[in-house]
Amino acid sequence: MLDQVAKIAKSGVLRLNFGIFTQIPDMKNAWILFIFSFLIGQTKAQDSLVIRRIYDEALLRGHAYENLRQLCKDIGPRLSGSAQAQMAVDWSYEKMRAYQFDKVTKQEITVPHWERGTTETAWYKSVNQYGAVRKLHLLALGGSIGTNGLLEAEIIEFKTLAELKNAKAKEVEGKIVFLNQPMDAAQIQTFKAYGACYAIRGNGAVEAAKLGAKAVVIRSLGLPIDEHPHTGSMHYEKDIPKIPAAALATKDADALSTALQAGKVRFYLEMDCREFPDATSYNVMAEIKGSIHPEQIITIGGHLDSWDTGEGAHDDGAGVIHCLEALRILQTLGIKPTHTIRVVFFMNEENGNQGGQQYAKWCLANGEKQIAAMESDRGGFAPRGFGLDGPDQYLSMLQSFEPMLRSYDLHIFDKGYGGVDIGPLKEQYPGIPLFGFVPDSQRYFDYHHAPSDVFESVNKRELELGAAAIASFVYLLDKNL
Repeated sequence: MLDQVAKIAKSGVLRLNFGIFTQIPDMKNAWILFIFSFLIGQTKAQDSLVIRRIYDEALLRGHAYENLRQLCKDIGPRLSGSAQAQMAVDWSYEKMRAYQFDKVTKQEITVPHWERGTTETAWYKSVNQYGAVRKLHLLALGGSIGTNGLLEAEIIEFKTLAELKNAKAKEVEGKIVFLNQPMDAAQIQTFKAYGACYAIRGNGAVEAAKLGAKAVVIRSLGLPIDEHPHTGSMHYEKDIPKIPAAALATKDADALSTALQAGKVRFYLEMDCREFPDATSYNVMAEIKGSIHPEQIITIGGHLDSWDTGEGAHDDGAGVIHCLEALRILQTLGIKPTHTIRVVFFMNEENGNQGGQQYAKWCLANGEKQIAAMESDRGGFAPRGFGLDGPDQYLSMLQSFEPMLRSYDLHIFDKGYGGVDIGPLKEQYPGIPLFGFVPDSQRYFDYHHAPSDVFESVNKRELELGAAAIASFVYLLDKNL
C-alpha cells in the first residue's frame, strides 16, 4: 500500500475532495499523502452521514406533501395577475417567515395579465355524415384573443408546422387550421419529444394567420390519448393579424383527423379570452446566510405561478416546495452553509418569465455575487439526478457527486438544462453554472398544463425524495464551489 502511495506522491498529484485536483510539488514523504487521503476519507464519511440525515428528515418528518396540499387545495391555480397568484405570494411569504429563515423578502415585479374568461366551447360537424356533431375538449392557448362570438369555418389539417408553411394561401384562407403533430413516443427523454413539437403551439397562430386562416387549433402537447387538453403560451407578431388559438385533447384530435379523412368538416369555436393591463406581483425569497462567504449567493427555486387549469401541482408547485423543503431541512439539521443559500419562488414563468428576468437584473443592480443556481421545474416525480448548463469546468465537480448519491437512485450527472427562471442569470453573470433537477420524465406530459395537474397526481414519497435529493445536492454544491 505504501508503495502505491509513494508512486502517487512522486507524481505530485493528489485528488482532493469531490474532484478538485491540487498539485503537491516535490512531495517526498508518502505519509503526508497518506494523512491527506485519510482526511479526505473522513470527510466523505461525514458527508455520507449528513446526506443520510437529510433523507431521514425528508422521509420521516417532512413538510413537503402538506405544504403542496395547502398550495394546491387552499389556493389553487395561480396564473400571473390573478387573485390566486396574489394569495400564493402571501401564503409563500408567511410560510417562509414561519420557518424563521435568516431573511425573508418579496421583490416587486410587473407581470402580464391574461384571463381565459368563460369556458371555451367547440364542436365539429362532418359534412358528409348528415351533420353528425361531436363536442370537443379544448382550451384556449395562453395569450390568445377571443372569437367574439361563435366562429365557424371549414377546418384543414396539417401534420407539421413545416407543412403549413409550405401551403398555398388559397388552401388556407378563410379556414381554421388544425396542426396535428403528435409528440414522438419513441423518445426516451420526453422533454425532447416536447421540444420537437413546441413550435406548433408557440408559432402556429402566426404561420396560419400569414396565410389568411381564421383560427388555429393544435393537437395538445401530451403523450397520452385522453380527454385532457393542454394549454400553454403562444405568441403573436407585429403586423401579422391576431387569430384565436386553442389546443384539442389528443383523443379529440385523433377523432377529428379521422373525420377529415372521410370528407370536409366544419368547425365551431367560441372563446372569451381577455387581455388586461400589466399587474404588480412579486418574487418571494428566503435565505440562510453563509458562514464564511455570506456575500456569495447560491440561488435555488422554481416558479410559483401556474396555468389556470388544474392546480399547478407538478408545474410547478412541486418545484417550489422541493426548494422550500430543502432549505428547511438544512436549517432544521443545523447545517451551516459556507455561502448564502437563497430560495426564490419566481412569478410569471408560464407566460413571460418576468420573475426570472427581473430577478437577475435586480441581483446585479444590488451588487450581488451570484455564484451558482439550481431550478426544479420538471414535476414531482422520482428523482434521477442533475444537469449542468454552464462551463465544462463544473462538470467534473457535478460528476464527483454521483458516488455519494448513487445509493439514493440518482445517476444523471451530465450536461443538461438549468431552467427558464434561472436562465437570465447567464446574461448578468457570464460563466455562472446553472443546474437543473432531473426527475423521471415519463409521466410529466400526462399532466403538463392540463386540468389533470392536481395535488392527487403527486406521489408523497416521490415528492419527498426529490426534496431530499435537492437538499443533498445543495449541501455538496456549497462545499465544493
